[in-house]
Amino acid sequence: MSRMQRLLRAVDRFQQRHRWLAFGVAAWKKFGDDQAGNLAALIAYYAFAAIFPLLLVLVTVLDIVLSNDPELRQRVLDSALVNYPVIGDQLKQNVHALGQTGVALVVGLIFTFLGARGVAGAAQNALNTAWGVPFSARPGFPWALLRSISLILVVGIGQIITVILSGIAGGTANVITGLGGHVATVAASLLLNMGLFWAGFRLATARQVTARDLRLGAFVAAGAWQVLQLAGSYLVGHELSRSSALYGVFGLVLGLMAWLYLQAQITLYAVEMNVVKVRKLWPRSLFPPPLTAQDMAAYRLYAKAEQRLPELTIEVRETGKAGKTGKARKAREAREAPEARKAGPAGDTGEARDPPG
Repeated sequence: MSRMQRLLRAVDRFQQRHRWLAFGVAAWKKFGDDQAGNLAALIAYYAFAAIFPLLLVLVTVLDIVLSNDPELRQRVLDSALVNYPVIGDQLKQNVHALGQTGVALVVGLIFTFLGARGVAGAAQNALNTAWGVPFSARPGFPWALLRSISLILVVGIGQIITVILSGIAGGTANVITGLGGHVATVAASLLLNMGLFWAGFRLATARQVTARDLRLGAFVAAGAWQVLQLAGSYLVGHELSRSSALYGVFGLVLGLMAWLYLQAQITLYAVEMNVVKVRKLWPRSLFPPPLTAQDMAAYRLYAKAEQRLPELTIEVRETGKAGKTGKARKAREAREAPEARKAGPAGDTGEARDPPG
């Protein structure tokens, strides 16, 4: 074994012995195993497709409902766009009402719904993948569509309520001032976001995962979003704010895509942390072999997630250097041989096969 290999093994042993570090490594590794970055990109794409028609509809509805109170209208709009640091000001300048009635408003509503349904479908796929829900246990048509619509309604109405409350709270800034008022506003927003995330995770995840198991993910995601919101001006607009005047619409689009992707990634990291905690998938090995028991549990979870029909069984076995050797391995193979002969040739490979009848 070379000096570099010994060093890597020492680092691996160190992280496995420290609970806090091992948990973070396990969540990071599962995020990569699930290709959650690609899932986050898909969510961000559909969110981007929905955001502009949604803002157009929002501005139009505000013009209709609050036509007699332009000050409240402006506060509500500012509260909605504050979720997009730096680029929110550009969105406000470039998004205008469609007109109070007519085909344009209907088209805007249709495109908003289609984009939101894409976000809901991508979220269902991402969360079920993270939790290792088999394809055979995931909701199919029409239940997946009903879940998507429910997710749109619950999260959409929740966001509308949050925006309205934020706009009203903005009007009381002259009454409630100081650190206490600011802390109360942040705490109320955090509680609302926790409820929205919990409800959204429940609707986006198959019933195989209980609502109780989703609480940690909702708490972490809501807290992360709150921190991201407070620090968003630096994370997104530190350089973009100076370049947007030069790049115009391209800078706006690039900033919005980056912001949506960052939000989706943080949400999925929260979900992965939740799964690792509930399934007890830590410590993981950074440089296998050898594999830890939690490595094998994770790989079984990944394999079972590919189960397409309830009648199929998927098995995962250790082979080669990472597996058992010597007498123990031969004894295990001897015990499994009769079952393999009954199951047919597929039983020797560990591939998906029909269970013995």
